[in-house]
Amino acid sequence: MPFKEREISKMYYTMGEVTTMFDVNHSLIRYYEKEFDILQPKKNKKGNRYFTPEDIENLKIIFHLIRDKGYTIQGAKDHLKNNIDESKSQQSIVSALENLKKFLLEVRDQL
Repeated sequence: MPFKEREISKMYYTMGEVTTMFDVNHSLIRYYEKEFDILQPKKNKKGNRYFTPEDIENLKIIFHLIRDKGYTIQGAKDHLKNNIDESKSQQSIVSALENLKKFLLEVRDQL
């Protein structure tokens, strides 16, 4: 059996990494942190925010609701309050499909 490298996952992401990941400004992430209770990044003594992978998944859910589905901020809050488990399962399905699409595009490019 050949050696398979496992994907390295980080324990914490900095604010800069998160803003690059989502292609948004720092202020939007800070605003969503104030508005949504499910976002709880860790802060050090200087006040720098460090996001866990769970925070990243929650941000993906928030961006999906607001950008893709067209929810307002209040509508997204209400949806998450009532359907958090359903939203997380849908986000995991979307992530799996995006990874599959990325893999298939890589295979197509190699042919």
